[in-house]
Amino acid sequence: MEPTESEQSVQPGQEGDRVPDGCCKHCLGNGETGGPFKVHRVTAVDHNEAKSLQTNSLLEGKVRCICASRPVLIIDKLRTAKALVEKVVKMHRVFSVRGPYPVVREALRARGWLEQRRHCHKTHAGQLHSSCSRATTNNHGDRHNDDSNDEKEDDPDELYELMCHMVRNEMVYFYWTNRQDAIDINSLQKTQVTNHFAKAGSFTTKVGLCMNLRNLHWFDSADPDTFFPRCYRLGVQDEKNAFVEDFRRTACTNLLKCIVEKDQCIQDEGLSSHRPFRAIDHRREKRRKSGPMALSQMIETALKVCQEFLDNLEHNDIEMNMEMPQILTKEEWAQFIDSYYAVVHGGTEIENNDLFVNCCKDMLQRLREVKPQLDIDGVHNIWIIKPGAKSRGRGIKCTKYLHEILKLVDVNPTLIKENKWVVQKYLERPLLVHGTKFDVRQWFLVTNWNPLTIWFYKKCYLRFSTQPYSLDTLDSSVHLCNNSIQKHLRPSQQRHQGIPTDNMWSDDQFRTFLSSEGQEAQWQSVVVPGMKRAIIHAVQTAQDLMESRKNSFELYGADFMLGRDLHPWLIEINASPTMAPSSHVTSKLCAAVQEDTLRVILDWRVDHAASTGDFQLIYRQAAIQVPQFVGLNLLVEGFKIKSPCLLPPLRSSDITAPKNCGLAKEKKPAGKKLKPLSNKKETQPRHISSMVLPPPPLPHEPPMPIPGETVTLHLPMTVNRSIHLLRTTQPHSVITCNTTKSKACSGKFQPSPSKQTPVPQGPK
Repeated sequence: MEPTESEQSVQPGQEGDRVPDGCCKHCLGNGETGGPFKVHRVTAVDHNEAKSLQTNSLLEGKVRCICASRPVLIIDKLRTAKALVEKVVKMHRVFSVRGPYPVVREALRARGWLEQRRHCHKTHAGQLHSSCSRATTNNHGDRHNDDSNDEKEDDPDELYELMCHMVRNEMVYFYWTNRQDAIDINSLQKTQVTNHFAKAGSFTTKVGLCMNLRNLHWFDSADPDTFFPRCYRLGVQDEKNAFVEDFRRTACTNLLKCIVEKDQCIQDEGLSSHRPFRAIDHRREKRRKSGPMALSQMIETALKVCQEFLDNLEHNDIEMNMEMPQILTKEEWAQFIDSYYAVVHGGTEIENNDLFVNCCKDMLQRLREVKPQLDIDGVHNIWIIKPGAKSRGRGIKCTKYLHEILKLVDVNPTLIKENKWVVQKYLERPLLVHGTKFDVRQWFLVTNWNPLTIWFYKKCYLRFSTQPYSLDTLDSSVHLCNNSIQKHLRPSQQRHQGIPTDNMWSDDQFRTFLSSEGQEAQWQSVVVPGMKRAIIHAVQTAQDLMESRKNSFELYGADFMLGRDLHPWLIEINASPTMAPSSHVTSKLCAAVQEDTLRVILDWRVDHAASTGDFQLIYRQAAIQVPQFVGLNLLVEGFKIKSPCLLPPLRSSDITAPKNCGLAKEKKPAGKKLKPLSNKKETQPRHISSMVLPPPPLPHEPPMPIPGETVTLHLPMTVNRSIHLLRTTQPHSVITCNTTKSKACSGKFQPSPSKQTPVPQGPK
């Protein structure tokens, strides 16, 4: 069967014009084909479809009408798209988004930006082909359907897709990625904007934050122990030893608190002061390797350790002998720790003693003045072990036994060093909402590192655990509030019904809860100011380690926990915080923080009167002049100094000169100018090897004027003056020459007793 006129097209490899998809030969015969048609892929019309077109005259007229009008519409659309693209490129409004950020895409598009996409889901030609195919399968040929198809061709989404395809080779001026290594920041031009800084890991990793905050005293007078739980790196031997010492000291303070708190419980219950606190757990007593330590001995040891800590803080141990024995040996410490476990975690019987209780109260009062973390430490001595560079709660576990923590290091030291594990004191007494633990996710934005500029977001949200809070179990479902962990768990039936099933609250809901507890005012007076200070201090310590770039910014997510007094404690800082709408709370807040970030980066930079949404500028540092980097290898350049001209040797046995001492030069008075008697050339000084040099003068004795006779040196005729020297009987005299030039000296030096000069006076 011969192909019909409507299905004639250029076959692959055939010369001639190429027909766009869905267009017949009549479109080419009208002379309305343009450049865009030549790049479209050629497809042949199916024979069955051609046969149906021949038998249905109404449908055939419909197809011919569409094919005749389509080239004009496409050319107009291409012209419009080309003009808009040229304008956008001229205004530097081409962006690229990599990651699940639809809000950023829509916000930039609303500002007139075009997206450069790495992979297009469907091309413009495919859209035209599918549109034409839908038209050919429509059995209704009224004008209303034609108008609807024309409106479909003018769809702004289709035009935007075409424009995005046209900028695929243009320079990108705005990058938003979910990973810092997605692009090479060092290769960007100054006009290109990106949402990441280089070397952000200096404070967004647990190791980096731990190390940086120790240097806070160089930037501010604040104490990091007031907002960041103490932390140690287990892979470093010195810090490992410091952690062991901290664990032992914390066990001592916890023992004192345990005795005081149990005494308080007895008084509150109105029980006898001599009633034991707990019954003895005989099973745990049998399992203990070492024998128990007497209570009086334990308290005495704990008091000595705490007193030694206070002496170290007050520098009272400077004059102590370094060879003095320690309070406890390693074996005694092991015995003390086992006894501590028996008292706190076990059921060892402890009888109340007023003397012990008063001593413990006094010591705790002194420690509370110098240890801001004393109240949050609790009594169980629980520590949390974290991988140094992981997020979303991966690899985190809690433990309260020292040997379990050290076992992690002793098993494979290389592995622990490479993974950079850190151990941090766990907040045993946090603020609870309906008996459930939570943490706070707080966003902040850094737009510049020099001058350091920090923006604080006014909105935040709470993340709850699925299980009620308890220290009887250290499972992650109770103590880790990361949504990546809790979303896979089913909420406990024992948890309060006021906690939502998606485990999240907005800050407004939390303020309502505080209002019911009579603490609403503390949100603005305690919580928010404390979070701002902690963020500023954490960023300050990383300023010297970051690479400042003018057109870079980064949004961070800080995690806080609140103490019972609503004091915020910084746990960690996350780069590229998740923006997934995992709940009704995050679906609103995450979209808002992305839009407000663009307001600060794009709108506020151009016009400081523009709205920044809920972002608040909390810190702006004065610009710092950074010295030019000259590299790590220092180079010293110089040149060799020539040795000065030596004095001619003295023949006289009683006149000597110091080693390497030439004729001293003095400035002549302005009124005394000497003219040479002849125009003979000056000769170079001659060195005589028979000169005898004296030993150098004593370094501790300043030169003193020594009386003596004046010696006149008779110079050759080339010199128009005589040199007066002091003749002394001292063996190491200094010869002072009053000439301004070194001339050749010949002959013997003859003392002239007739010419006497006053003895020069030394400095007073």
